Amino acid sequence: MTTPENGRTGPVIVVGVDGSPAGDAALRWAVAEATQRHGTVRAVSVRQPPQLMPATSYTLQPRGLRQPERDDVEWAHWLRERIDTAQAGIDDAAHVTAIMLLGDPADELHRIAEDAELLVVGGHGQGPLAEVFLGSVAAASVRHAPCPIVVIPTAVATAATE
Repeated sequence: MTTPENGRTGPVIVVGVDGSPAGDAALRWAVAEATQRHGTVRAVSVRQPPQLMPATSYTLQPRGLRQPERDDVEWAHWLRERIDTAQAGIDDAAHVTAIMLLGDPADELHRIAEDAELLVVGGHGQGPLAEVFLGSVAAASVRHAPCPIVVIPTAVATAATE
């Protein structure tokens, strides 16, 4: 699908950004792909809203262990640094819109990707056997994404940085 965003009428590519090596590789891949297709990227970082956990801070989270929360300014700066790194070295890199949301990561990515041509996520295994090879958000996206999906595995991300 083509949607005008910042003067470009090529495809919209949505990418999940979580700070993992596979997530960073997914962002780099999405920027390169959008640049080749004359499209745009929506870089989506989702964190779960603060929740009171009963009895202990070691309670398991649906998406793995919870990271310390950043304030909104720090979060925006963190996301912008990742985008700048992904665009570095690419001539006339595709425009990237930073989107920060509170909610369930898989649900929010799917909502933002409803009008996109492609959803890109990093696959990094956490959790039960079915999710060991992908990661829980990637596994949910493979099953429920509203558009085609590309999963960048951890092995590819690791090989690209060595």
